[in-house]
Amino acid sequence: MTDFYRPDLGSSPNDPFARDHDGKLVRRGYWLDMGDRSVILLMTQGIGAPLTNDQKRAHLSDIGRDQLVDDICGQDILPPESS
Repeated sequence: MTDFYRPDLGSSPNDPFARDHDGKLVRRGYWLDMGDRSVILLMTQGIGAPLTNDQKRAHLSDIGRDQLVDDICGQDILPPESS
């Protein structure tokens, strides 16, 4: 199963990342009505900033914005291998 971000709907019932029991995005129109630049800003400096890169990638793929992954998900930096 895809690793979507699951917000606490008790404290934030209108969260734009909310999903139904089938895993479908409830407020899909919120994201689809937005331009690419706005999605980038929301995911890097706004409500999506605390999400992991995997959660961001899953969300972007779900809303059909795969082309924004490089702009939003900075390169994962791996620690150097120890020998």
